[in-house]
Parts: sequence; structure tokens; C-alpha cells
Amino acid sequence: MRFVRLSAVALCAAIWSLAQAPQRIAIHAGKLIDGTGAAPVSNVTLLIENSKIVSVSPGFTTPPGAEIVDLSRATLLPGLIDAHTHIFLQGSHTAADYSDQLLKESIPYRAVLAARSARIALDHGFTTLRDLETEGAMYADVDVKTAIDRHEIAGPRLFVATRALAPTGMYPLLGYSWELDLPHGVQVVDGVENARLAVREQIGHGADWIKFYADRGEAFGADGKLHSRVNFTDAEARAIVDEAHRLGHPVASHARGEEGIAAALRAGVDSIEHGPGFTDELLAQAARRHVYWIPTAMVVAGVGSPREPLSRAAEAQKHAFRKALDLGVKIVFGTDAGGFAWTERNQALEFSFYVNYGMTPMQAIQSATSVAAELLRSSDSFGTIAPGKSADLIAVEGDPLTDITRLEHVIFVMKEGTVYKR
Repeated sequence: MRFVRLSAVALCAAIWSLAQAPQRIAIHAGKLIDGTGAAPVSNVTLLIENSKIVSVSPGFTTPPGAEIVDLSRATLLPGLIDAHTHIFLQGSHTAADYSDQLLKESIPYRAVLAARSARIALDHGFTTLRDLETEGAMYADVDVKTAIDRHEIAGPRLFVATRALAPTGMYPLLGYSWELDLPHGVQVVDGVENARLAVREQIGHGADWIKFYADRGEAFGADGKLHSRVNFTDAEARAIVDEAHRLGHPVASHARGEEGIAAALRAGVDSIEHGPGFTDELLAQAARRHVYWIPTAMVVAGVGSPREPLSRAAEAQKHAFRKALDLGVKIVFGTDAGGFAWTERNQALEFSFYVNYGMTPMQAIQSATSVAAELLRSSDSFGTIAPGKSADLIAVEGDPLTDITRLEHVIFVMKEGTVYKR
């Protein structure tokens, strides 16, 4: 009996030892683009243990006990980052589309669709998303983020903004009978103290970022510039930013017209979203203040390809984009996915707009890797391929430096050392 007991103990110890043994994966990559902007390297081996990159070595080697993933005919890159999404929106081309989602779909149902959206993004190679508001779904983005972090569902790493902020009468749902008390796609706030309170509420409920709407109703003026009406007073906007920064959280601002962008910059925001109305002077301010710009070019253009005729707003943005590159403004990849249906377009179409607007393919890749990670204050964790970084990796056939559309056809996805697409 003593022998049997000892054998059982030994068996349990062996099982425990196996369970604790690090998972080792060796990836043979035919070409490596590490996300830093450095020249690609051919024929390398990445060793992954659990969720981290352990080493990047020349040649194809087989480390002891490692599972081999053969990507010797593919290009390996860091997992992509989309810094402007809405997983709780499933397309809002018309006011009716938007109203139906807020009025006819429950928040639990929308959360199910949000989980589906997150998985679609992961399959497309996006291992991290900054999701910039739930559009009426309250704080349910925190729940989806938690479910992903706990491995209950598969999806990208999420940075969430919960409910964006706008003043009374400045954001849908609008235009219904005044007798009806209808929901809004934002948290409505008026006044400095209410603005501070809203920021505290959102952070208390799990927001990583705070987002507010700086403007609305943009239109081109006789001077050829894109003008807009500012939503918040300067005191209100500064209160939002000051309170968020005091509590250690960054702030994003929707700003499309010249006046809205100027107001957001005065308030001290960390990122400008959309920004087709950027002027040369405002771009110079953004560069001096190290404010990031997320253009969401595909949605601003309202077309599926930069080779189609661009709208006037898109042409203005294209001009501003090229000036921003000259001035050193940090441009970060973001698509506004959810504004278009997740099943309608691949987010990676955005890369073609950036290259068409003046970026090199390498710069476009960096906008969705190292520069985006910098925006998220996570450069030490992900965004590039290096020992110690999270094993967030994708692979494509061909060379995206000669054909950026290769990023629309991801064949391999690993997030934190787990393979999700192969």
C-alpha cells in the first residue's frame, strides 16, 4: 500500500510538472518585419515560451522541446493594432441603422454581436483594439474586455472608452417627439462639475480612455476650409481633460472641422480622431504638443478604395495627411470599424489609404504597430517583435512592403503565445 501511495504521489507530481512546463513554440519565418522600421530580416527563428517572445535568432533552428510552426515562405509581423473601433456598432450608414441598434436591440444582444466583432478583428490580424465608445451600450465594453482577458472568449486585447461625452442636444438619438425620453449614444453632460463627475464615473466603471465629441455639423466654407460647430465650452472641455489626466487616463476627441480640432487641442487632448479639417497651423500645434492623429481615412472617404473618386472631405484629409508627415505628426492606424459593418470590409483596407496619401508601406505598418503601441502607452509590452515582448504575431504571404494589400490576407494569428489562426 505504501508503494501504491508513493506511486500515486509521484504520478501527481509528474502531471503537475508537465502542467507547469512552459509551452515552447519555434516559428521559422521566411521574412521578419519587426515593427520598428528596421529593414526586414530573412530566415529567422522566434522562440515563444508561454505568452512571451524569448529570442529572435538567425537561421532555422529547432530548440529542444519546441513545437515548430513553419512560416518559412511567409512574412512575419507584429500583431496589428486598430486604434479606433466600435465593436458594439454593426454599421450605421443611415440614421435608421443607428436608431434600430439603440431602440430595438438589447444591450446583452449587442454584447453578443460585439464579441463576434472582436473575433472578426482577431481573425484579420488585429491583436489589439482601442474601442472608442459603446454607442448606447453603457459599460458593456468592459464586460467584453474582461471576458477576453479571462479567456472566456477569443478576441483582441481591448482598451475601452465606455461612454463618450457630448452636451445636451448634440448627439443622437435626436429628432423624435419631445414627449419621449429616448436613449443617447453618449453620456450627456453639461457644465464643468458634471463633466468632472462623468469622467470619474466612467473611470470608476472601468474606462481606459475618455472620449468626447469636440464638434458637429461640419461644412466647407467660402475659404475652402472645413468648418464645424464646437460642442463644449473651453472650460467644460478642459475640465474633461484635466480630470482624466489627474486620474492617470488619456483623452481622445472626435474632431472633424477646423474649429473642433482647435478646441480639442486647446483642451489638451492626447489624440484627435478623424480630423479632415486639419489646417497647416493646427497640424504644427499637434506636432509641438505630441498629439496623435487617428485619421480613419476609409470612413472619412466613404468609399471602399483610395482609387475610387474621393469626397471633398477626403481630399482635404489627404492634403493634411501629407503635411502631417512633413511636420512629424504621429499618425496612428484607426478604421472606425463599426461605422461600417464588421462583415462588410476588412479593416486592413485602411493601409491602402495611408500609402495612397503619402506613407511608405513601412510607415503604414508602423502606424499599426510601434506607433500605435506608443499611443496606448504599451511600447514595453507589444507593438514590436523583440525578446520580452508579448507574442502577438501575424503572418502574410508575399511582401507587404511591395504590396500593402497583402495585409488584407492574414494567414496566421498568434496573440499572447496562443495561435488563433493557422
